[in-house]
Amino acid sequence: MSLQYPFTDLPSAGTRFKVAEGVYWLRFPLPFALDHINLWLLEDGDGWTVVDTGLGVRSSQKIWDTLLNEQLDGKPLTRIVVTHYHPDHLGMAGWLQQRCQAPVVTSAGEWALASMICASSDEQSISGFKAFLGSHGLGGEVLDQVAGKGNGFRRVVRPMPENPQLIGAGDSLTIHGERWQVHIGRGHSPEHLCLYRDSDRVLISGDQVLPTISSNLMVRPSAPEANPVTAFVDSLTALRDALPDDTLVLPAHGLPFRGMTSRINDLVAHHQRQLEVVWEECRSQARSAHDILPVMFDRKLDVQQLMFAMGESIAHLNCLMEQGRVQRQDKEGVWHFAA
Repeated sequence: MSLQYPFTDLPSAGTRFKVAEGVYWLRFPLPFALDHINLWLLEDGDGWTVVDTGLGVRSSQKIWDTLLNEQLDGKPLTRIVVTHYHPDHLGMAGWLQQRCQAPVVTSAGEWALASMICASSDEQSISGFKAFLGSHGLGGEVLDQVAGKGNGFRRVVRPMPENPQLIGAGDSLTIHGERWQVHIGRGHSPEHLCLYRDSDRVLISGDQVLPTISSNLMVRPSAPEANPVTAFVDSLTALRDALPDDTLVLPAHGLPFRGMTSRINDLVAHHQRQLEVVWEECRSQARSAHDILPVMFDRKLDVQQLMFAMGESIAHLNCLMEQGRVQRQDKEGVWHFAA
């Protein structure tokens, strides 16, 4: 099945739009090239469950004020599910928890990484990224810009939630009397929650399955040898094999769609092509992750995109190294990879 988009009208900020029985689409703006995030509001008995929360900034708080006052039919927000640790998903969870006295639900892997990042000082964040990205060929003023001015994560998570309920593979949530099965995605983040309702084949996919782009697969300084490419592909294929193709996929970015099998096949093929392109480049001569950027990304990258691009370049080189297709050597403090 090719991708089908059953809804093309976008909900305006501060309003809800019904996409399935008891499931409503919320759309929050983001101040990035990726200019929005979708949240999912679920009827839940005498209250509401929300999946993801928006970036922790004042504009998100204003939208939430409108939603809580005008869009919830006088019922409270009683549960907050966070699919993964990225601030556009986690950012308002602590504020909502305090405002609504609602528990936060996430996975152990996401909570551990979010807690570790949030605990890092500005100096630790800057030095960690400078040392790591510098060892992969990024240098000069650009390295200073990408490493940033400190721990930006903390500035857009307002605040970290407290004492979350941790769930994982094999668990389920009962929402409005119906079972939502937990499926785990990996690669984009450590233990990404996806929720599936079998009764009408609805999947809240977060960032794990997006309709038009692939989620960023980034190696972080805290796990420099990680191989998120293999983790992403393996968890995608497991999801594809577990769920029907006509599932209504509710992604965190882009439009809701059907045609999950085709989309996952395209995502897997995309990363396989990227691996081949990178490997061919390393056949000609030893390359750093920075050298590989023009091969993987055929556009001008801003500072934020450059950080993500470096992480993804390292990810594909780490994957090839784990497969035994490239080896790396240290040349004057910079890792170079050769086939």
